[in-house]
Amino acid sequence: MELTGKTAIVTGGGRDIGRAISIKLASMGANVVLNYYNTPTDAEDTLQTILSNGRKAIAVRADLTQWDECLRLTDEARKAFGDAIHILVNNAGGLVARKTLCDMDEQFWDFVMDLNLKSTFMMHKAVVAHMPAGGSIINIASQAGRDGGGGGASAYAASKGAVMSFTRAMAKELGPQGIRVNALCPGLIATSFHDTFTPDDVREIVASRTPLRREGTAEEVANLVGCLASSETSFVTGANFDINGGLAFS
Repeated sequence: MELTGKTAIVTGGGRDIGRAISIKLASMGANVVLNYYNTPTDAEDTLQTILSNGRKAIAVRADLTQWDECLRLTDEARKAFGDAIHILVNNAGGLVARKTLCDMDEQFWDFVMDLNLKSTFMMHKAVVAHMPAGGSIINIASQAGRDGGGGGASAYAASKGAVMSFTRAMAKELGPQGIRVNALCPGLIATSFHDTFTPDDVREIVASRTPLRREGTAEEVANLVGCLASSETSFVTGANFDINGGLAFS
């Protein structure tokens, strides 16, 4: 599998799963545009890692809940590496906070939806106009989109479930243009996401119930993204891939 000469945009590409994806795609030969918003130090570290390995990349700060910022990110990619964008990985997003129905207000709900779902929609819209046949879009959903998530994650789970449905819809719509659209649904992956939002005892319980008896790694998620970005999976589209060590099946 190799991506030499391809241009890839990775949203939220500076840390954790996004960082691993950026490094993986660069190692496969892609020119990587890693997007970040509020983690400039992480983004710079990821960028320098890629450049030090002799690969090509740029880092672009953009708020992907804003349409003009999605357009600017796309334009920066084209200025740096040519008009065509061959790969889009929609990884930006987050849980934000754990809130029950009684704790949530309209503003919180809207923000989580904008962060996870609206940004995915707008990046599709911004990039597809410049994506040739053979292009690949990979959306990062979540196991929460299948099972409703843990306590206080209803907004996050709803947004990720919508990403999964949007992935199927885009696979149907963009397939005639030769563009594939798939999604990943990670389970418990060892990242700062769970360091922030999941207590250690809960992580231990989940890992013990997982058939592989451990948490996943960001690199394992990135390996699957690399496969889906390549021509090796040229007849795969509209799929939501579980990557959770066997904890839950679709």
